[in-house]
Amino acid sequence: MIDEGEIAPDFTLPIARGEAYNDVAEFTLSDVFEDGPVVLAFFPAAFTSGCTEELCTFRDSLSTFEDLEARVYGISTDLPFAQNIFIQQEGLTFPLLSDFDHEAIRSYDVVREDFYDVMFVAERSVFVVDEGRIVYRWQEEENTDFEWLVGEIRDVLEAQS
Repeated sequence: MIDEGEIAPDFTLPIARGEAYNDVAEFTLSDVFEDGPVVLAFFPAAFTSGCTEELCTFRDSLSTFEDLEARVYGISTDLPFAQNIFIQQEGLTFPLLSDFDHEAIRSYDVVREDFYDVMFVAERSVFVVDEGRIVYRWQEEENTDFEWLVGEIRDVLEAQS
């Protein structure tokens, strides 16, 4: 996994914005560096209980990130069309990035190879990128209190401002 202080690996992925099933565009990470900090929340799969809990906690805490001028992006290996349905179903208020070709999970070294013994997906992890550098990283070791995680990220963002 890349360390804090390192330059954030850049990537271009489809972005699912949730307005419709086919609401998909292209997103390049480095294009948003000038806009302030970025929270990249990698998660294994849409529609699973742990991922739903994680992303809904981020949804419910979005004003915390917005107050600190940070944007949140969820990243999974799901196709963007499925992500759009997930956004709509859960009322998510931030976009999801589709890493269906595993580019980002490889470059951030967060590949989970044992997902139901049939495929590999993203390990649950979070990176905060500010001015193109990693300023915070977290990787789940066991069950996580996602509210604690949001508080931890908030503290990092406050220290950056």
